[in-house]
Amino acid sequence: MVRRPIKIAMVVPRYGRVGGGERFVMALTEQLAAMDGLEMHVFANRWETRSDDVFFHKVPIISFPRFLTTISFAYFANRRIAAAGMDLIHSHDRILQADIFTAHGLPHATWIREVRRKHLSLFDRVTAWTEKHLITSARCRRIFPVSTLVQEKMVAAFPQSRNKILVMPPGVDTAPYNLLNRETCRNRIRKQFGISGKDRVILFVGMNFEVKGLDAIIDAVAGLKRMAPNLNPKLLVVGKGNPRRYKEMARETGIQEEIIFTGVWHDEIAPVYLAADMFIMLSVYDTFGLSVLEAMAAGLPVIISPTVGARDIVRNGENGYVIAPAHTEEISQCMVHMLESEANQRMGRLAKETAQAHAWSTMAHKVDRIYNELCSIPSAQE
Repeated sequence: MVRRPIKIAMVVPRYGRVGGGERFVMALTEQLAAMDGLEMHVFANRWETRSDDVFFHKVPIISFPRFLTTISFAYFANRRIAAAGMDLIHSHDRILQADIFTAHGLPHATWIREVRRKHLSLFDRVTAWTEKHLITSARCRRIFPVSTLVQEKMVAAFPQSRNKILVMPPGVDTAPYNLLNRETCRNRIRKQFGISGKDRVILFVGMNFEVKGLDAIIDAVAGLKRMAPNLNPKLLVVGKGNPRRYKEMARETGIQEEIIFTGVWHDEIAPVYLAADMFIMLSVYDTFGLSVLEAMAAGLPVIISPTVGARDIVRNGENGYVIAPAHTEEISQCMVHMLESEANQRMGRLAKETAQAHAWSTMAHKVDRIYNELCSIPSAQE
Protein backbone atom coordinates (compact mmCIF):
# COMPACT_ATOMS: atom_id res chain seq x y z
CA MET A 1 0.00 0.00 0.00
CA VAL A 2 1.41 3.39 -0.99
CA ARG A 3 1.27 5.90 1.85
CA ARG A 4 -0.15 9.29 0.95
CA PRO A 5 2.12 12.32 1.40
CA ILE A 6 2.11 14.16 4.73
CA LYS A 7 0.35 17.48 4.19
CA ILE A 8 2.36 20.26 5.85
CA ALA A 9 1.02 23.77 6.48
CA MET A 10 3.94 26.22 6.38
CA VAL A 11 2.74 29.51 7.86
CA VAL A 12 4.32 32.93 7.32
CA PRO A 13 2.73 36.35 6.66
CA ARG A 14 4.97 37.06 3.65
CA TYR A 15 6.69 34.43 1.51
CA GLY A 16 9.56 35.42 -0.75
CA ARG A 17 13.16 36.53 -1.12
CA VAL A 18 12.97 39.87 0.70
CA GLY A 19 14.07 39.65 4.34
CA GLY A 20 16.07 37.03 6.24
CA GLY A 21 13.04 35.32 7.76
CA GLU A 22 11.21 35.17 4.44
CA ARG A 23 14.27 33.73 2.67
CA PHE A 24 14.58 31.16 5.46
CA VAL A 25 10.97 29.97 4.99
CA MET A 26 11.16 29.92 1.21
CA ALA A 27 14.44 28.01 1.04
CA LEU A 28 13.33 25.41 3.59
CA THR A 29 9.88 24.98 2.03
CA GLU A 30 11.26 24.43 -1.45
CA GLN A 31 13.81 21.92 -0.19
CA LEU A 32 11.06 20.01 1.61
CA ALA A 33 8.74 20.18 -1.41
CA ALA A 34 11.36 18.36 -3.48
CA MET A 35 11.46 15.44 -1.04
CA ASP A 36 9.33 12.31 -1.31
CA GLY A 37 6.47 11.89 1.12
CA LEU A 38 5.71 15.56 1.78
CA GLU A 39 3.08 17.88 0.31
CA MET A 40 3.93 21.48 1.14
CA HIS A 41 1.20 24.13 1.55
CA VAL A 42 2.12 27.76 2.25
CA PHE A 43 -0.42 29.82 4.18
CA ALA A 44 0.51 33.49 3.74
CA ASN A 45 -1.00 36.90 3.29
CA ARG A 46 1.17 37.51 0.23
CA TRP A 47 3.99 35.93 -1.71
CA GLU A 48 6.60 37.45 -4.03
CA THR A 49 7.54 34.17 -5.67
CA ARG A 50 5.82 30.88 -6.42
CA SER A 51 6.95 27.31 -6.92
CA ASP A 52 5.18 24.65 -8.98
CA ASP A 53 5.89 22.17 -6.16
CA VAL A 54 4.15 24.23 -3.45
CA PHE A 55 0.44 24.97 -2.92
CA PHE A 56 -0.44 28.52 -1.82
CA HIS A 57 -3.36 29.67 0.35
CA LYS A 58 -4.27 33.32 0.95
CA VAL A 59 -4.67 34.35 4.60
CA PRO A 60 -6.40 37.71 5.26
CA ILE A 61 -4.96 40.26 7.68
CA ILE A 62 -6.87 43.09 9.36
CA SER A 63 -4.23 45.80 9.71
CA PHE A 64 -6.40 48.61 11.08
CA PRO A 65 -6.60 49.17 13.94
CA ARG A 66 -3.00 47.98 14.25
CA PHE A 67 -3.52 45.77 17.32
CA LEU A 68 -5.61 43.41 15.16
CA THR A 69 -2.73 42.65 12.78
CA THR A 70 -1.20 39.67 14.58
CA ILE A 71 -4.36 38.18 16.05
CA SER A 72 -6.31 38.45 12.78
CA PHE A 73 -3.57 36.65 10.83
CA ALA A 74 -3.46 33.99 13.56
CA TYR A 75 -7.23 33.49 13.54
CA PHE A 76 -7.64 33.35 9.77
CA ALA A 77 -4.56 31.15 9.29
CA ASN A 78 -5.88 28.51 11.67
CA ARG A 79 -9.33 28.64 10.04
CA ARG A 80 -7.90 28.19 6.53
CA ILE A 81 -5.60 25.39 7.69
CA ALA A 82 -8.46 23.52 9.37
CA ALA A 83 -10.57 23.80 6.20
CA ALA A 84 -7.68 22.48 4.06
CA GLY A 85 -7.16 19.38 6.22
CA MET A 86 -3.45 19.55 7.03
CA ASP A 87 -1.55 16.84 8.92
CA LEU A 88 0.96 19.15 10.59
CA ILE A 89 1.24 22.90 11.10
CA HIS A 90 4.73 24.42 11.03
CA SER A 91 4.44 28.12 11.79
CA HIS A 92 7.09 30.79 11.45
CA ASP A 93 4.83 33.42 12.97
CA ARG A 94 2.55 33.76 15.96
CA ILE A 95 -0.72 31.92 15.33
CA LEU A 96 -3.16 30.23 17.72
CA GLN A 97 -2.27 26.57 17.16
CA ALA A 98 0.71 24.82 15.57
CA ASP A 99 2.63 21.57 15.98
CA ILE A 100 5.97 23.28 15.34
CA PHE A 101 6.97 26.90 15.89
CA THR A 102 10.21 28.26 14.45
CA ALA A 103 11.22 31.21 16.62
CA HIS A 104 13.12 33.62 14.39
CA GLY A 105 13.25 36.29 17.09
CA LEU A 106 13.03 36.84 20.83
CA PRO A 107 9.74 36.46 22.70
CA HIS A 108 7.85 39.61 21.78
CA ALA A 109 7.56 41.05 25.29
CA THR A 110 11.27 40.42 25.87
CA TRP A 111 12.15 42.19 22.63
CA ILE A 112 10.09 45.27 23.54
CA ARG A 113 11.28 45.51 27.14
CA GLU A 114 14.95 44.45 26.93
CA VAL A 115 16.05 45.44 23.43
CA ARG A 116 13.80 48.35 22.44
CA ARG A 117 13.44 49.41 26.10
CA LYS A 118 9.84 50.49 25.73
CA HIS A 119 6.52 49.80 27.42
CA LEU A 120 4.15 47.37 25.75
CA SER A 121 1.51 49.03 23.60
CA LEU A 122 -1.89 47.47 22.92
CA PHE A 123 -0.43 45.96 19.72
CA ASP A 124 2.48 44.51 21.74
CA ARG A 125 0.21 43.04 24.42
CA VAL A 126 -2.03 41.34 21.85
CA THR A 127 1.02 40.01 19.97
CA ALA A 128 2.59 38.70 23.20
CA TRP A 129 -0.71 37.04 24.18
CA THR A 130 -0.97 35.30 20.81
CA GLU A 131 2.62 34.09 21.09
CA LYS A 132 2.07 32.76 24.62
CA HIS A 133 -1.13 30.99 23.54
CA LEU A 134 0.78 29.21 20.78
CA ILE A 135 3.88 28.25 22.77
CA THR A 136 2.06 27.03 25.89
CA SER A 137 -0.66 25.09 24.05
CA ALA A 138 -0.63 21.30 24.27
CA ARG A 139 -0.57 21.04 20.48
CA CYS A 140 2.79 22.84 20.16
CA ARG A 141 5.23 19.94 20.49
CA ARG A 142 8.43 21.37 19.03
CA ILE A 143 9.95 24.87 19.15
CA PHE A 144 12.87 25.64 16.86
CA PRO A 145 14.78 28.75 18.03
CA VAL A 146 17.29 29.80 15.35
CA SER A 147 20.13 30.14 17.90
CA THR A 148 21.05 29.53 21.53
CA LEU A 149 20.64 33.30 21.96
CA VAL A 150 16.92 32.90 21.20
CA GLN A 151 16.72 29.65 23.15
CA GLU A 152 17.95 31.30 26.36
CA LYS A 153 15.35 34.07 26.16
CA MET A 154 12.61 31.62 25.20
CA VAL A 155 13.26 29.41 28.24
CA ALA A 156 13.42 32.48 30.51
CA ALA A 157 10.05 33.73 29.24
CA PHE A 158 8.36 30.30 28.97
CA PRO A 159 10.06 27.82 31.36
CA GLN A 160 7.43 25.19 30.54
CA SER A 161 8.70 25.12 26.94
CA ARG A 162 12.17 23.84 27.86
CA ASN A 163 11.55 20.23 26.79
CA LYS A 164 9.99 21.26 23.47
CA ILE A 165 13.03 23.21 22.28
CA LEU A 166 15.52 22.14 19.63
CA VAL A 167 17.88 24.81 18.27
CA MET A 168 17.62 24.83 14.47
CA PRO A 169 19.88 27.44 12.82
CA PRO A 170 19.10 28.58 9.29
CA GLY A 171 20.74 26.96 6.30
CA VAL A 172 22.55 28.46 3.36
CA ASP A 173 22.47 27.81 -0.37
CA THR A 174 26.08 26.84 -1.11
CA ALA A 175 25.53 26.26 -4.85
CA PRO A 176 26.20 29.85 -6.07
CA TYR A 177 29.50 29.97 -4.21
CA ASN A 178 30.58 26.61 -5.59
CA LEU A 179 29.54 27.35 -9.17
CA LEU A 180 30.92 30.88 -9.54
CA ASN A 181 34.57 31.51 -10.33
CA ARG A 182 36.17 33.41 -7.44
CA GLU A 183 38.79 35.20 -9.55
CA THR A 184 36.22 36.33 -12.12
CA CYS A 185 33.95 37.73 -9.38
CA ARG A 186 36.91 39.27 -7.57
CA ASN A 187 38.11 41.10 -10.67
CA ARG A 188 34.64 42.29 -11.74
CA ILE A 189 33.45 43.59 -8.36
CA ARG A 190 36.77 45.19 -7.47
CA LYS A 191 36.98 46.94 -10.82
CA GLN A 192 33.41 48.24 -10.32
CA PHE A 193 34.40 49.97 -7.06
CA GLY A 194 37.97 50.95 -7.88
CA ILE A 195 39.57 48.39 -5.59
CA SER A 196 42.95 46.97 -6.63
CA GLY A 197 43.96 43.33 -6.53
CA LYS A 198 46.47 44.12 -3.75
CA ASP A 199 43.86 45.64 -1.44
CA ARG A 200 42.47 43.51 1.40
CA VAL A 201 38.69 43.85 1.46
CA ILE A 202 36.70 43.75 4.69
CA LEU A 203 33.04 43.21 3.86
CA PHE A 204 30.02 44.48 5.81
CA VAL A 205 26.46 43.57 4.75
CA GLY A 206 23.46 44.95 6.62
CA MET A 207 20.20 46.84 6.26
CA ASN A 208 20.66 48.88 9.45
CA PHE A 209 24.12 50.40 9.93
CA GLU A 210 23.47 51.46 13.52
CA VAL A 211 22.10 48.13 14.76
CA LYS A 212 24.74 46.14 12.85
CA GLY A 213 27.60 48.03 14.53
CA LEU A 214 29.13 49.95 11.62
CA ASP A 215 30.52 52.63 13.97
CA ALA A 216 32.62 50.07 15.88
CA ILE A 217 33.73 48.51 12.59
CA ILE A 218 34.99 51.88 11.31
CA ASP A 219 37.00 52.35 14.53
CA ALA A 220 38.45 48.84 14.16
CA VAL A 221 39.42 49.38 10.51
CA ALA A 222 41.13 52.65 11.50
CA GLY A 223 43.11 50.65 14.07
CA LEU A 224 43.94 48.04 11.44
CA LYS A 225 45.28 50.77 9.11
CA ARG A 226 47.56 52.07 11.88
CA MET A 227 48.81 48.59 12.78
CA ALA A 228 49.34 47.24 9.26
CA PRO A 229 49.12 49.93 6.56
CA ASN A 230 50.88 47.54 4.16
CA LEU A 231 47.69 45.44 3.98
CA ASN A 232 45.94 48.26 2.08
CA PRO A 233 42.58 47.63 3.83
CA LYS A 234 39.29 48.60 2.20
CA LEU A 235 35.93 48.48 3.98
CA LEU A 236 33.14 47.62 1.54
CA VAL A 237 29.76 48.58 3.03
CA VAL A 238 26.75 46.90 1.38
CA GLY A 239 23.25 47.76 2.51
CA LYS A 240 21.04 50.53 3.81
CA GLY A 241 21.66 53.23 6.39
CA ASN A 242 22.82 56.83 6.71
CA PRO A 243 26.06 56.95 4.69
CA ARG A 244 26.62 60.66 5.39
CA ARG A 245 26.98 60.05 9.12
CA TYR A 246 29.42 57.17 8.63
CA LYS A 247 31.44 58.94 5.94
CA GLU A 248 31.99 61.73 8.47
CA MET A 249 33.00 59.15 11.06
CA ALA A 250 35.44 57.62 8.55
CA ARG A 251 36.90 61.07 7.84
CA GLU A 252 37.41 61.72 11.56
CA THR A 253 39.20 58.39 12.02
CA GLY A 254 41.34 58.82 8.91
CA ILE A 255 39.89 56.11 6.68
CA GLN A 256 37.73 58.19 4.35
CA GLU A 257 39.72 56.80 1.39
CA GLU A 258 39.36 53.23 2.65
CA ILE A 259 35.55 53.04 2.97
CA ILE A 260 33.22 52.37 0.02
CA PHE A 261 29.40 52.44 0.19
CA THR A 262 27.56 50.39 -2.45
CA GLY A 263 24.00 51.07 -1.30
CA VAL A 264 21.38 48.30 -1.34
CA TRP A 265 22.53 45.42 -3.53
CA HIS A 266 19.71 44.27 -5.82
CA ASP A 267 21.66 41.74 -7.91
CA GLU A 268 22.97 38.33 -6.91
CA ILE A 269 25.15 39.03 -3.86
CA ALA A 270 27.35 35.92 -4.03
CA PRO A 271 29.94 37.66 -6.29
CA VAL A 272 30.34 40.43 -3.69
CA TYR A 273 31.17 37.91 -0.98
CA LEU A 274 33.60 36.14 -3.31
CA ALA A 275 35.38 39.44 -4.03
CA ALA A 276 36.16 40.05 -0.33
CA ASP A 277 38.81 38.68 2.06
CA MET A 278 36.87 38.67 5.33
CA PHE A 279 33.46 39.57 6.77
CA ILE A 280 32.52 41.56 9.87
CA MET A 281 29.23 42.26 11.68
CA LEU A 282 29.16 43.67 15.22
CA SER A 283 25.40 43.81 15.78
CA VAL A 284 23.89 45.20 18.96
CA TYR A 285 21.48 42.26 18.71
CA ASP A 286 20.89 39.77 15.91
CA THR A 287 18.99 36.55 16.56
CA PHE A 288 21.13 34.77 13.97
CA GLY A 289 22.55 36.81 11.07
CA LEU A 290 22.09 34.91 7.82
CA SER A 291 24.77 37.03 6.12
CA VAL A 292 27.36 35.37 8.41
CA LEU A 293 26.57 31.97 6.90
CA GLU A 294 26.56 33.44 3.39
CA ALA A 295 30.03 34.90 4.00
CA MET A 296 31.28 31.54 5.26
CA ALA A 297 29.83 29.82 2.19
CA ALA A 298 32.06 32.14 0.14
CA GLY A 299 35.08 31.01 2.15
CA LEU A 300 35.39 34.17 4.26
CA PRO A 301 36.54 34.09 7.89
CA VAL A 302 34.25 36.26 10.03
CA ILE A 303 34.27 38.54 13.05
CA ILE A 304 30.97 38.93 14.91
CA SER A 305 29.81 40.23 18.28
CA PRO A 306 28.64 37.94 21.13
CA THR A 307 25.07 39.21 20.61
CA VAL A 308 24.85 37.68 17.13
CA GLY A 309 23.15 34.27 17.15
CA ALA A 310 25.63 32.94 14.59
CA ARG A 311 28.14 32.81 17.46
CA ASP A 312 26.96 29.18 17.71
CA ILE A 313 28.90 28.31 14.55
CA VAL A 314 31.99 30.53 14.96
CA ARG A 315 35.06 28.93 16.52
CA ASN A 316 37.62 31.47 17.74
CA GLY A 317 40.86 31.31 15.81
CA GLU A 318 39.54 28.67 13.44
CA ASN A 319 36.80 30.05 11.15
CA GLY A 320 36.55 33.49 12.76
CA TYR A 321 36.28 35.37 16.05
CA VAL A 322 33.54 36.42 18.45
CA ILE A 323 34.54 39.75 20.02
CA ALA A 324 32.60 42.47 21.84
CA PRO A 325 32.34 45.72 19.80
CA ALA A 326 33.90 47.72 22.64
CA HIS A 327 37.18 45.83 22.21
CA THR A 328 38.18 47.63 19.02
CA GLU A 329 41.94 47.13 19.48
CA GLU A 330 41.46 43.37 19.81
CA ILE A 331 39.24 43.40 16.70
CA SER A 332 41.94 45.30 14.78
CA GLN A 333 44.58 42.78 15.88
CA CYS A 334 42.40 39.86 14.78
CA MET A 335 41.85 41.57 11.43
CA VAL A 336 45.61 41.83 10.92
CA HIS A 337 45.94 38.11 11.60
CA MET A 338 42.96 37.13 9.43
CA LEU A 339 44.12 39.17 6.45
CA GLU A 340 47.60 37.65 6.33
CA SER A 341 47.66 35.27 3.40
CA GLU A 342 48.30 31.94 5.12
CA ALA A 343 45.83 32.51 7.98
CA ASN A 344 43.24 33.90 5.57
CA GLN A 345 43.34 30.78 3.41
CA ARG A 346 43.26 28.38 6.38
CA MET A 347 40.41 30.15 8.18
CA GLY A 348 38.50 30.67 4.94
CA ARG A 349 38.68 26.94 4.20
CA LEU A 350 37.31 26.10 7.67
CA ALA A 351 34.57 28.74 7.27
CA LYS A 352 33.49 27.12 4.01
CA GLU A 353 33.37 23.70 5.67
CA THR A 354 31.14 25.18 8.40
CA ALA A 355 28.74 26.56 5.80
CA GLN A 356 28.61 23.26 3.91
CA ALA A 357 27.56 21.52 7.15
CA HIS A 358 24.64 23.98 7.31
CA ALA A 359 23.35 23.61 3.76
CA TRP A 360 19.57 23.89 3.36
CA SER A 361 19.40 20.27 2.18
CA THR A 362 20.93 19.10 5.48
CA MET A 363 18.43 21.15 7.48
CA ALA A 364 15.51 19.92 5.37
CA HIS A 365 16.38 16.28 6.13
CA LYS A 366 16.43 17.05 9.87
CA VAL A 367 13.02 18.73 9.65
CA ASP A 368 11.63 15.88 7.54
CA ARG A 369 12.62 13.36 10.23
CA ILE A 370 10.85 15.45 12.87
CA TYR A 371 7.71 15.70 10.71
CA ASN A 372 7.60 11.92 10.40
CA GLU A 373 8.25 11.49 14.12
CA LEU A 374 5.40 13.85 15.06
CA CYS A 375 3.01 12.18 12.63
CA SER A 376 3.56 8.87 14.42
CA ILE A 377 2.68 10.49 17.77
CA PRO A 378 -0.92 11.71 18.13
CA SER A 379 -1.17 15.36 19.15
CA ALA A 380 -2.88 16.41 22.38
CA GLN A 381 -5.89 17.61 20.35
CA GLU A 382 -6.47 14.30 18.57
